[in-house]
Amino acid sequence: MPRASLRENLIAAAVQEFHARGYAATGVKDITDAAGAPKGSFYNHFDSKEALAVVALERYGATRRLDDLRDTSVAPLTRLREHFEFLRDENVQAEFTRGCLVGDLAVEVADHSDALRATTSSGLQAWTDALAFAVADAQEAGDVAKTLEAATLARFVLNAWEGALISARADRSARPFESFFTVVFGVLLR
Repeated sequence: MPRASLRENLIAAAVQEFHARGYAATGVKDITDAAGAPKGSFYNHFDSKEALAVVALERYGATRRLDDLRDTSVAPLTRLREHFEFLRDENVQAEFTRGCLVGDLAVEVADHSDALRATTSSGLQAWTDALAFAVADAQEAGDVAKTLEAATLARFVLNAWEGALISARADRSARPFESFFTVVFGVLLR
């Protein structure tokens, strides 16, 4: 089996460290230590911590299973529910110590870094688009009212999810997820 490249190790370590500590609290040395790499090697692969954070955000986004939301072989509301159940279960398994890396960095550094603001914004838009695809399918199937545009519903659901993550972390409890599922799937997406 081929050995992972140093660059890939740095990216994986950055995702983990940024997710666990945040951007400001994570230094280049923290990342290189977690990757098992000499600190000087970092700059052979990335111009800055900010440049690595952009790649780390993109890598994290690729793990969010957005393609599953476009899988038309699965009923649209099932796709949506399973998507958020996956995210919920991931958070519960982490004992409510991690939220969404995209949302976390959007809050922490978007005002201070144009590159990270643009990356978090495009990540949230890609997520909204994938959700909107499933919502539109549910509307076409007659499972969700067409009162609002699919994109509007999708962005609202995403915003509600990000808020549920914040509350779950603050409470160290799954109760906010219960409220999210009750309102989103019991009222909004009906």
